[in-house]
Amino acid sequence: MSGPKPGQKTVLITGCTPGGIGHALALEYHKQGLHVIATARRPEVLSGMAGMGMSAVALDVADAESIKACHAEVVKITGGKLDILVNNAGRTHTHPATDLDMDDVRQTFEANVFGTMAMVKAFVDLLIAAQGLIINTASLSAVTAYLFGSAYSATKGAVVSYSRGLRMELAPLGVRVMCTMTGTTRSNTTAHGDRTLPPDSLYQRVRDIFQWRLTFSQTNSTMPTDQYARRLVADSLKPEVPLLLRSWFGRPDWFWYGGLAKLVWFGHTLGEWIVDTICWRMFKGPQLQKALKDEQRVKKIT
Repeated sequence: MSGPKPGQKTVLITGCTPGGIGHALALEYHKQGLHVIATARRPEVLSGMAGMGMSAVALDVADAESIKACHAEVVKITGGKLDILVNNAGRTHTHPATDLDMDDVRQTFEANVFGTMAMVKAFVDLLIAAQGLIINTASLSAVTAYLFGSAYSATKGAVVSYSRGLRMELAPLGVRVMCTMTGTTRSNTTAHGDRTLPPDSLYQRVRDIFQWRLTFSQTNSTMPTDQYARRLVADSLKPEVPLLLRSWFGRPDWFWYGGLAKLVWFGHTLGEWIVDTICWRMFKGPQLQKALKDEQRVKKIT
């Protein structure tokens, strides 16, 4: 396994399976001259990246022993320093709040929240040694009313809040924290397997809207993965500047990019009610309301 050249910066990215955002980020960081440590639960999917000179390491962010083994491998590769940690690994979760399976929800929190926390805890020593940068992956769903996405939104909201506290705690140690407010971007999310409505779901009457919602992120203003990756990598490599100037001239603490990101940022800046109003229309709220009211009316008659 090849390692970094003297003076070459290093970046570890979780969830680098080809076709996803992590894979695109690995290719872009490699292009920009960093030594990339690409990880995935199944390391065989990383063979193409290893052939390009990247380091390929097995990693399951929901497994403490896997994280420990990965840390040991990264120490060997980098000599005990890590310039950038990108917490990209995660899973989608589209299901009505009233139909959630709690074991399924726990798995989503393990991947999206606890895995991020565990990676930071495990690799903070290497990041401190390099005065490095952590990039945590959140989503527009953290600040929007995301129909049938309450569990997923909860995980991304947790990442946002976690990142705020983490930024303050690590600043005195020279480690910065960047949080991505990712919009609709081409990814592997729809390849994880679709959930289905249970027979007694309150939303069987509108299952067509549910089916439409399953692929929303891949069919609405969806940004190409490589375009998203180029912007994120470029912004993460910008110089550090004072807080008041950071969003315009240096590395931003908050990275708003992807399909619909500008719209949500603008609405979020003006007020939550604006975002909720737009989402009500965007996610077919009027059709949903009419269908469910019609169903209730029929039940009362019969």
